[in-house]
Amino acid sequence: MSEPVRIGLLGRGTVGGAVCDLLEDRADAIREAAGRPMELAGVLTTSQGDFDSILADSDLIVELMGGTDDARRYVLAALEAGKPVVTANKQLLAQHGDELFAAAEASGVEIRFEAAVAGVVPIIRTVTEAFGSVPFTRVFGIVNGTTNFILSEMAETGASYDDVLARAQELGYAEADPTEDVNGADAAAKMAILARLAFHAPVTLDQVSFEGIESVQPDDLSYAKELGLSLKLLGVAEKLEGGIAVRVFPCFLYPGHPLAPIGGPFNAVTLEGPEITEVTLSGPGAGGPQTAAAVIGDLISIVAGNRVPRRPEGPIEILSDVESSFYLHLEVADRPGVLAEVAKSLSDAGISVKSVVQKGIGDDARLVMVVHRCPEKEFMGVVDEIADLDYMRSRPRFIRVIEEESV
Repeated sequence: MSEPVRIGLLGRGTVGGAVCDLLEDRADAIREAAGRPMELAGVLTTSQGDFDSILADSDLIVELMGGTDDARRYVLAALEAGKPVVTANKQLLAQHGDELFAAAEASGVEIRFEAAVAGVVPIIRTVTEAFGSVPFTRVFGIVNGTTNFILSEMAETGASYDDVLARAQELGYAEADPTEDVNGADAAAKMAILARLAFHAPVTLDQVSFEGIESVQPDDLSYAKELGLSLKLLGVAEKLEGGIAVRVFPCFLYPGHPLAPIGGPFNAVTLEGPEITEVTLSGPGAGGPQTAAAVIGDLISIVAGNRVPRRPEGPIEILSDVESSFYLHLEVADRPGVLAEVAKSLSDAGISVKSVVQKGIGDDARLVMVVHRCPEKEFMGVVDEIADLDYMRSRPRFIRVIEEESV
């Protein structure tokens, strides 16, 4: 057989350790798939290894250390030295993608990052290779397994957000500090990467608006069931007139939507375009062995000589004012004419109501409704008006709704 490919591994945490295990346990299969055996040239952690020595001894670098400062410095050094790189670092790519891709192109080497988005789901390879010539109109999905588990458990058990988050941490689905997961920042970094690849535009993290799930209440999920809805944290990148919109937000889906049945810690991404209509990929979104499998897939692809064509990127307008449907939750005084007055406020703004659930009496009266698509800024303005009315007992709550079902 050919000489082994020597791999420099930066970081040996959960994923790095799993990569080491796979390189050893699956050595024969990896050699068969790549055409050459692979072996570790060195490992860099906080307590062992020297980067310069590892770089000199390696044919290829795998970055799994996390963070952005040291990771950026090491990955740039590797690319500038003509060494291909595999990384699972979504924040690194979302914040410094321009610089990294330019360095890779200048040196004529590959930078691969399948494991940075949706775990073991091969969405990067699908977008860039399988559908590399397809013009996409929308790429959207559940790209954070932690929040999907939390929302699924809240809907199934009726438990509070805090209780389910604690359960997710016990099971290892949530980090000790879950902030970036639950506030939407993790999903936003992944959507910046997907939007960049799908629309060939230099999208960065600071251009992605994001909201999290911290304010979701159990009764939102309870009322949603009566309306036939399920709740997900969605990342959406879509081409609209004049540019693209890239956002992350909690969103209700109707049962016929392809992402509605995806529960637990799973991820799923749907691709839409005129030639492919609609394609959905799903699978585990996290976990050491799962993420390591995606890393190994990138290693095999590079060693086998498969190159991903980089289509030229150009500036594109990032849009913020888009249309959405909404779920609206109002806690109101129980008196005649309240529903009519709310409906009039919405109607005066050109917003029509799709469905309504009225619950409770006295101090427990609630109106829950779904409104049809409307400009988001106009809807927010009406919510502010309704919040100031004297029959409101608390600030209105709202969550976006996607009305479309399977194509």
